[in-house]
Amino acid sequence: MHALITGANRGLGLEFTRQLLARGDRVVATARHPARCAELNHLCGDYPGHLHVLPLDVANPHSITELARELVLVTPALDLVIANAGLNISGERFGQLKAEDLARSFAVNAVGPVLLAQALTEALAAGKEPRMVYISSVLGSISARDSFYVPSYCISKAALNMAMRQLAYPLSERGICSVAVHPGWVRTDMGGAKAPLTPEQSVRDVLALIAGLKPEDNGRFFSHEGQELAW
Repeated sequence: MHALITGANRGLGLEFTRQLLARGDRVVATARHPARCAELNHLCGDYPGHLHVLPLDVANPHSITELARELVLVTPALDLVIANAGLNISGERFGQLKAEDLARSFAVNAVGPVLLAQALTEALAAGKEPRMVYISSVLGSISARDSFYVPSYCISKAALNMAMRQLAYPLSERGICSVAVHPGWVRTDMGGAKAPLTPEQSVRDVLALIAGLKPEDNGRFFSHEGQELAW
């Protein structure tokens, strides 16, 4: 299988890369600054020919276009894309929200994945049972929101969920199954030390979910354990 992972330099993205490589898949891992990604570059040595690290800033439309151009030199087809790169701005307070923080959150968490899916449609359509997976969050569930908490993140993840639902229709016409997945509260730089899940556990669950996806799952929102989540 050929997979592409965004935000692969740390956290869940790095763990997705590790687990996919360990099972024998070929991976295109993306990061804003590949030369600074020591762990990814170490994995390149461990899995020669199976891992390519390419530059990508999901908030930059030109960078997404360039990724699509470079990708054809690596692989003609993709079986899986995991739009994992995300941004969570901490310390936001009501009355002090900043337009630039909201705009950055939307650019990374919602707009970037839309443009990425659009740019990689041809490569996915050439894959075998292709999957487009957006790493979302239960914090983007409107019905589940019960407090004022990380608003830029929550609002942009809700937008991502709508984007996935919208894109699911044209992508399904090309044979691509799209889903949004909440990976759980994970012990990463974003999730913090108190999170109950390790990246290994979360990624193992998400990969099992992906492996079991059926055409009728297109456009749905799941937890890492496979439960359908409310919008």
